[in-house]
Amino acid sequence: MGGGGEDHVPVLAEAAVAWLAIRPEGVYVDGTAGAGGHASLIAARLTTGRLVALDRDASAVEKAAARLRPYPCAMVRQANYGEMTSVLAALGLGPVDGVLIDAGCSSMQLNDPERGFSFQEDGPLDMRMDPSAGVSAAEYLAEVPEVELAEALKRYADIRLARRIARAIVRRRMERPLTRTSELAEAVHDALDFVSDMPDEVRTVFQAVRIAVNEELRWLEAGVREGIAALKPGGRLVVIAFHSGEDRVVKEALKQSSRPRRELYPDGRVRAVTPAQVRVLTPKPVTPDAAEMRMNPRSKSAKLRAAERLPELGG
Repeated sequence: MGGGGEDHVPVLAEAAVAWLAIRPEGVYVDGTAGAGGHASLIAARLTTGRLVALDRDASAVEKAAARLRPYPCAMVRQANYGEMTSVLAALGLGPVDGVLIDAGCSSMQLNDPERGFSFQEDGPLDMRMDPSAGVSAAEYLAEVPEVELAEALKRYADIRLARRIARAIVRRRMERPLTRTSELAEAVHDALDFVSDMPDEVRTVFQAVRIAVNEELRWLEAGVREGIAALKPGGRLVVIAFHSGEDRVVKEALKQSSRPRRELYPDGRVRAVTPAQVRVLTPKPVTPDAAEMRMNPRSKSAKLRAAERLPELGG
């Protein structure tokens, strides 16, 4: 993954680095390497430390590896951040000092018509973060029930006319399979034929389908929990989200991890108490300033949240 900025302009870069509180000898994970923007900023601050940069997308891994070549401290692996702890274990790395997750879709993915993430140019309807795994958007749209599609459009993009749009997509696929991005855009336009220009909902439908195809919110929740599990006491997790659904997942996962959890017997007596794992450092999310939003319009919706791993009890 690796969020919404231009290829070489990582979103909330200075804020992310500041909240990570990087120590030159520390071990850090960039769970969403993308083109290596955030990762290179972390690597540049390390001396004897290590950086592990992960991405689901093989082309992102290639780009990040090229960008991080000047930094011997960095290693790049193709992996999902929702499997972070097993990747670190395989590398022989113990608890780490910091984890960064920059959720969503990267500019290099959006800007490549062959990946099918954007309606701006015609291309195959794929949308997979890892094109070698899972079902494509075309395959998803060929099989998903209408009710389930409408629910995905509402849940992942807050689309008000979700049922109407889902009905139009299903009607279109009964005539012929949707295999191109232009065909999905046309189906949405058909559903909203009272709009003369291209409806704003085209963009949000593409967002919702992409999130569904890649199971992004499920993996984001797993990534936050894996990130917390990977941290040593005092280590920091920084997460950048790009829309309300992502931010809700991050906020809720951090809230749950910042409270003690009680396990009860059937009669209501307390069986065990799991202590809070983190302290949330950002009661309100950090957002880009006006200058960054002008320079990089895709940063406008970005929200950064940070947390610090608490010491183990008795530690």
